[in-house]
Amino acid sequence: MQEPIINIAITAARKGGETIMRVLDRVDSVKIAEKAPNDFVTEIDRRVESDIITLIQKSYPDHSILGEEYGEQPGNDYQWIIDPIDGTRNFIHGFPYFSISIAFAYKNRIEHGVVYDPVRQELFAASRGKGARLNDRKIRVGKQKQLKTCLIGTESHGAATLISKIGSACGDLRHLGSAALDLAYVASGRLDGFFGHGLKIWDIAAGVLLIREAGGIVCDPYGSEDFLKDGDIVAGNPAMLRQLLKLIAEN
Repeated sequence: MQEPIINIAITAARKGGETIMRVLDRVDSVKIAEKAPNDFVTEIDRRVESDIITLIQKSYPDHSILGEEYGEQPGNDYQWIIDPIDGTRNFIHGFPYFSISIAFAYKNRIEHGVVYDPVRQELFAASRGKGARLNDRKIRVGKQKQLKTCLIGTESHGAATLISKIGSACGDLRHLGSAALDLAYVASGRLDGFFGHGLKIWDIAAGVLLIREAGGIVCDPYGSEDFLKDGDIVAGNPAMLRQLLKLIAEN
């Protein structure tokens, strides 16, 4: 996994992580704005995204960029997809569960993905056809085959009934506040599965590749590939995922 693209993504994620960690202990002094009801952005989100874009454009000025804070910058068929802090609300509260997500796509197919947890200094990375890694260790999805013993993550605001049904059927449910990091945890077997509703492409693009390269399956609630468009996503190992999809279909 030594291609220049993935190396730039890793470097950018680590640099962004340094910026975040410099202010984490004094996060109450960080400027916060409300983009939309219950949707916040900080000056650190913007600074990290700007720094990542600058680093990318030094090497690839013609590439297009899609970031959560600065939107789309048109370019050629190569696109970087950036979430500078996935889990901003957690960051604002000093709750140590957030991540930087950087994906790289060619003609809308994700080729590389990085999710970085700066608090734990854990870097999840994947390149198409080359597997997924946590730091320098190869990772695989979990082996749980029964939903009733699985630990499932979710990011599904406004789906209380479904969350309740799945929470009752699985071993336990976690709503931790960073979809990108949740997906990385599925790829590494820490979570057995994940379901999300109404997520954005920058929340999930890198994590999708991580899971697939770690032997897992990602789809929408109907088993199709539309999740990058509508943000409704289900992920996990093959045996467990069938049960999760069946439960979602029934509810």
